[in-house]
Amino acid sequence: MMTKRFSGGLSSTALTCSLVFAAMTAQAAPDAKLLAAAEKAQPAVIENLKEMVLIESGSLNVDGLAKMAGVIEGQLKGIGFKTERRKATAGAGADIVVGTLKGTGKRKIMLQAHMDTVYAPGILGTQPYKVDGNRIYGPGIADDKGGIAVMLASLKILANAGWRDYDTLTVLFNPDEEVGSVGSGELISTLADQHDTVLSFEPTAAKSVAKGESLLLGAAGIATATLEVKGRASHAGAAPELGRNALYELAYQMLETKDVPKDTPGATLNWTVASANGPLNQITAKAQALGDIRITQPGAEKKLEAALQSKLASGKLIPETETTLKVEVGRPAFLAGEKGAALGAKAQAIYKEIDRDLGLAPMTGGGTDAGFAGRSGKATVLESFGLAGFGYHAKDEYIEVDSIVPRLYLVTRLLTEIGKQ
Repeated sequence: MMTKRFSGGLSSTALTCSLVFAAMTAQAAPDAKLLAAAEKAQPAVIENLKEMVLIESGSLNVDGLAKMAGVIEGQLKGIGFKTERRKATAGAGADIVVGTLKGTGKRKIMLQAHMDTVYAPGILGTQPYKVDGNRIYGPGIADDKGGIAVMLASLKILANAGWRDYDTLTVLFNPDEEVGSVGSGELISTLADQHDTVLSFEPTAAKSVAKGESLLLGAAGIATATLEVKGRASHAGAAPELGRNALYELAYQMLETKDVPKDTPGATLNWTVASANGPLNQITAKAQALGDIRITQPGAEKKLEAALQSKLASGKLIPETETTLKVEVGRPAFLAGEKGAALGAKAQAIYKEIDRDLGLAPMTGGGTDAGFAGRSGKATVLESFGLAGFGYHAKDEYIEVDSIVPRLYLVTRLLTEIGKQ
């Protein structure tokens, strides 16, 4: 998961959702059995969190990811799921865990979370699992092992309650979200298109950084811009005038294009990496820059690429240099739309049952696998059903213990409501 800070303002989708929620004037009483089951499950959730955090599972740690897959498969089989492992099509070669369970209802529901973290091997030596009051610390505990724990515990609660009001329940746990889901994104999209609803279990922000817990209605897509310049090498001391400095031209074009996105709604660009080859005493013959593109409107990346190409064609600093641009989309943008907003309103009403407020964040600049799940628009997709926490990708990542029961109640109640549709 990328950074999960939320932007301000109300989108039209969020406004629609707020209007739907406002219409729900009568606060229902909580489902006493589900709430009691959520409270009873909290100690087991904490133990499961500890077990998973003590498994180092960075995106390149195939052994650690295999251990995570084993823990998850064991719990799924205990609930009654049929499980399988599918090899990621790219990346480190770790497995994707997919589980399926047949019911007696009509709706096809998919739940997803990721097993990998951003942390390097040995991280537990400097950032150990620890409990401090309402916070539990550990690498990956919020992003996304808290989401996994909530999902598994919720499914167990519903299985114990005899809930089968669904046609198919599918769960997917991928090993490469933190590196762009390069080997699992297409499978996520394919499976999501076979379902009516997809719930994604990234974390929500902790109370120290947000007014309250939220679900997410939108997240930026991610693309990469590659700018390459070919020049001509020459001796930097004896004959610099015979060279064509690719590094100078690269710097010039980076500055010329940096403001182009201002005229492209729904896209941003930041040049973040630059490199050049050749020895110190040689005029640079080749240079390259990489840019981080964020997409919040469908098709914005194509408009941005066209605008960048136009700008590059308008002129150059160094004659006889050649500049090329390539834009590659990685993770698509997530836009919940009206269907997702309506589902979010139901989630808000469920939180009200236990006297808690639930926000609906319209957009975040970070990427999420909900983008793959919602790419075609076939399924209703909603994000951030994981635990409240913070410090993702950083030192002292944590979750808040008092978010466990509300999140279990939210997921179990919402799934029963989806089953009634």
